[in-house]
Amino acid sequence: MKPKVLILRTAGTNCDKETAFAFEASGADVELLHINALTADKKRLSDFQILAIPGGFSYGDDIAAGKILANELKYKLQDELKNFIQDGKLIIGICNGYQILVKAGILPGNSAFRQEVTLSLNDSAKFEDRWVYLKRAGKCVWTKDLPEIIYLPVAHGEGKFIARDKTALDRLIQNGQVVFQYCNKNGELAGYPDNPNGSEMNIAGITDETGRIFGLMPHPERHFVDLQDPRSGQKEKKGVPPDGAMIFRNGVEYVKKSL
Repeated sequence: MKPKVLILRTAGTNCDKETAFAFEASGADVELLHINALTADKKRLSDFQILAIPGGFSYGDDIAAGKILANELKYKLQDELKNFIQDGKLIIGICNGYQILVKAGILPGNSAFRQEVTLSLNDSAKFEDRWVYLKRAGKCVWTKDLPEIIYLPVAHGEGKFIARDKTALDRLIQNGQVVFQYCNKNGELAGYPDNPNGSEMNIAGITDETGRIFGLMPHPERHFVDLQDPRSGQKEKKGVPPDGAMIFRNGVEYVKKSL
């Protein structure tokens, strides 16, 4: 059977169709579902093996980016989400979805869904829209066999990663929960514009301790085919899947083998 993916959407979500395409092309069955439909029938979450929260501007980013939908998950679906996670299933949050995961306390992960990190206004105080290099680190089922340096686009106004305190940041590093760091094309951690938002430790994506829940600011669904790559025709490795495509394929293959 094909893995079943739930793509959660609400007012302001605008990357759901691209994310659905990426999962479908990777061999999954996909259903797009509005948050109101899910909260009305909470048991539906158990029908899926992957929960994907795509990019956009949920609820117009009122209060703060992702905060309203984060509260809906935390206060309306907490028990169902905990069961979903305990069953060994996968979650991915992209851009706004990443903001939602951290503000709901689902990432970096604790039993109380207590928020330990946030994504705040870019240091540049403007919307950053560009391609960036990312250095792979940590342990995550979504990033298995990716090259050490990958290339993905970012498009956000509130992407600056900030940990609650030094203890929280140190724990992420020690546990190998930092999955991607912004870098230059040589893999060296660098400042703006390579780090487009001023994130602490250049952190662009993190996972929970299991490596199954993954959040990142860059958009892998926007580097799913070679024609989306501004370097097309210059790539040295012909026939290698685009960097973003490998992330979705890893998630789907993990479910096929492990769930």
